[in-house]
Amino acid sequence: MDSAGQIFAGLDAPTLAYALAVVFVAALVRGYSGFGASALIVTSLTLVLPPAEVVPISLLLEIAASLGLLAQVWKDVPWRTMAWLLAGAALGMPAGFALLTALPADVMRVVISLLVLLACALIWRGARLDAQPGVRTILGTGVVSGIANGTAAVGGLPVVLFFLYSAAAIATSRATLIVYLLIADIYGTGVAWMNDLVTQEVLLRTALFCIPLFLGVWLGNRHFLATSPASFRRFTLILLVFLATAGLLRAALV
Repeated sequence: MDSAGQIFAGLDAPTLAYALAVVFVAALVRGYSGFGASALIVTSLTLVLPPAEVVPISLLLEIAASLGLLAQVWKDVPWRTMAWLLAGAALGMPAGFALLTALPADVMRVVISLLVLLACALIWRGARLDAQPGVRTILGTGVVSGIANGTAAVGGLPVVLFFLYSAAAIATSRATLIVYLLIADIYGTGVAWMNDLVTQEVLLRTALFCIPLFLGVWLGNRHFLATSPASFRRFTLILLVFLATAGLLRAALV
């Protein structure tokens, strides 16, 4: 990038405007649904910036978004379920990293995306758990989430599917996602920091992107408070299908 065209932290005007718009749209989705921002940010910004610069920014923005919603959702978090999800993720993460070293990330992304699309089709046709999920189901979901996070950085998708399939209250589902992803993103940021990916330039860009982030999260959250459970579930399913399809396209184009 020509230094004469740079106006902020190594970004020229068109790239900066595009990045601000992407973050705002992703924040709207995050404020409403409780997930999806990182997938949208990474998929969109890696078209104009290297992934090594985009991923740490995405993690930091996700943390900021979660912290902004934390006080509101805290009372709705089922902590017993959260504990078993995190325990499962801790077990699954090493297996995910092992698969990552053995198989290309895009292969795993395709597999996960296809499984997500299949699960969405089943849920759309009315599949539900008849009873409250037990410890083994919750722990298993955490393990799958950990594997998915270690292989393709999409650990939130299995948790979203779990809540949709169990027909849990939307406030409970969204609150759990927000806190679960906050913990996962803090861990991911620590890994990025140890690998020297959290640079001064990344921090400057993140600080600027927090402006559209907080505006988008605020607007999305206001819409969630006025939505019906049926509308929320429909939007979430459509978003999952979109993200899974985007994962397939990304793998095909690499």
